[in-house]
Amino acid sequence: MEPHTLRLGRYLSLADFCTCTQTYRKYVDKVDPYPQNLGETLPALEALCQYIVDPVIDHFGRERFQLTYGFCSKDLKRLLSQKDPEAGIKNGRVDPSRDQHMAHEVNRNGKYYCDRLGAACDFRVVGLLSDRLIEWILEQRLPFDSLYYYGSDRPIHISYAPQQRQNIWKFTDGGVPTRKGIEKWIESAKRLN
Repeated sequence: MEPHTLRLGRYLSLADFCTCTQTYRKYVDKVDPYPQNLGETLPALEALCQYIVDPVIDHFGRERFQLTYGFCSKDLKRLLSQKDPEAGIKNGRVDPSRDQHMAHEVNRNGKYYCDRLGAACDFRVVGLLSDRLIEWILEQRLPFDSLYYYGSDRPIHISYAPQQRQNIWKFTDGGVPTRKGIEKWIESAKRLN
């Protein structure tokens, strides 16, 4: 079986996780979107689906679930950090040492890109504000590691990792992390630990 045909959970495949970004679609002929460290990265992505993605889809439905950023391969990381040659703007933002989108991939020195390990994805539920989605996640006690809120009409970022820190951040329009305005979520997350 080809790795890209593997199911990661009840609903999503490895291909879903590796080919969902706009940057991948734009540069499809220049990107190998799949993990190289399959032995460690696949179980991390499967755990993310089992504990986070599958319960969300179970409740809200597959037709409403929209994955906007899943796994980040080395090729995708390189392209996200470059500027689009026509538009002159950066293809995207990437922070492999923190955001867990590279899961358990290793660099040329054999070190993990993100030593927090685990895996992450960004998604939205169509027809549901992201702040309400976060409240639902907290009510359900889903065992996330990190959760980033970018605004009520934008996808959320969520990760699953062995440590399950229940760490929540809000990002300003300028991309600056803050905890102002989300104190009630932080308190809810603390009660889960």
